[in-house]
Amino acid sequence: MDIQPAPFVPPAPKPRTTPPSTLEMIRIVYRNPLELWGEQTYNEPWISATGVGGALIVANDPGLIRHVLVDNAKNYKMATVRQKILRPILRDGLLTAEGDVWKRSRKAMAPVFTPRHIFGFAQPMLKRTLEFVTRYEDGGTSDIAHDMTLLTYDILAETLFSGEIAGEPGSFAHEIDRLFETMGRVDPLDLLRAPDWLPRLTRIRGRKTMAYFRKIVTDTVKMREEKFKRDPDAVPQDFLTLLLKAEGPDGLTRAEVEDNIITFIGAGHETTARALGWTLYCLAEAPWERDRVEQEIDQVLAREPDPTKWLDAMPFTRAAFDEALRLYPPAPSINREPIEPETWGDLRIPRHAAVLVMPWVVHRHRKLWDRPDAYMPERFHPGNREKIDRFQYLPFGAGPRVCIGASFAMQEAIIALAILLSRFRFDTTAETKPWPVQKLTTQPQGGLPMKVTPRVLMFR
Repeated sequence: MDIQPAPFVPPAPKPRTTPPSTLEMIRIVYRNPLELWGEQTYNEPWISATGVGGALIVANDPGLIRHVLVDNAKNYKMATVRQKILRPILRDGLLTAEGDVWKRSRKAMAPVFTPRHIFGFAQPMLKRTLEFVTRYEDGGTSDIAHDMTLLTYDILAETLFSGEIAGEPGSFAHEIDRLFETMGRVDPLDLLRAPDWLPRLTRIRGRKTMAYFRKIVTDTVKMREEKFKRDPDAVPQDFLTLLLKAEGPDGLTRAEVEDNIITFIGAGHETTARALGWTLYCLAEAPWERDRVEQEIDQVLAREPDPTKWLDAMPFTRAAFDEALRLYPPAPSINREPIEPETWGDLRIPRHAAVLVMPWVVHRHRKLWDRPDAYMPERFHPGNREKIDRFQYLPFGAGPRVCIGASFAMQEAIIALAILLSRFRFDTTAETKPWPVQKLTTQPQGGLPMKVTPRVLMFR
């Protein structure tokens, strides 16, 4: 009789049992905000407190989350602290823009992310992944966290920019790490809501990196404009072209075009890269789950060559990815601020309160999930995923500002996992000791060194 092994419990900070002092809180938020939250946060429907910067609301109840992100979204703007971190990087890109600027940008980009366009990206995603995995043919040990950053960059460059992004992928991966290490952290002065004229040391350290990314954008736009001049008929109708066509008096400004390019180059690949890395790690530590996923992938690839059909045909693979997204949501915090005070049930939400909807906490909440700290993909198997409340699982956010690239990312992830796991087996080593750290995304501190071994090729 087969005995199901105990579920794998991946590394995560233990909830605090005592509140931190003000100085300790500032230090934790700068170092790793995931280590801040106490046991109460993981058990209560909401937390209402007074923090360093004023009133603080932690929203865990799915009904409250729906109220903030959907039902009364018009009363909630992007949180001040969040904007202080992201706006110096992304300016008026889709993640940070508000009001009419956000509406113009969202409208301009929507055609790229229709199902028809996303299906059209499947073959380029497959092509790039097949090219990428040749690096593993001789086996060996590799930092999978770094590798997934390179892979998703390759896919983004091929699909949204038709392979025409200026700069080298290797240096890009290094610089994106540096960007998140410097400008991607909460500066203590932001937490204290200090005036903007006070210099932030984190941002000063990141200026050179920011200049690197801005130069990539400028050079990428210049390359495309020169192509327009040489042969307009040869210009690909991709994301970059669409943005440039949206430029004008009734559309986007040149600055907004460039801000959205940097948003998608920077953020559009990083989140999927992190999720892929965590998935491969969790499967390596839960080999019984990996066996089921490998078997499913082998069977589907043997009969179905069309990658647009893989997402629906691979429910176990998707569940493995979804469960990694639950435990390690790439965007661990969604921050809002009410424009006007209001109440929700017995909860009073004052004007300018910091309202935190934290997928990191909601996805591990004791009242919402059974064995919330364990890696259990069966939660997302057919028949189970339908029981999960829409607002207790938020890897892509929710409401008007839900991630525009969610379908793109899901298709990309399943294609990548299908090729990676059909051809190679990924195992942890004695050096694989990741620790989740929040630097805009949920990153594995120390990387993900893993042993890669070729499998019998089932799909060519």
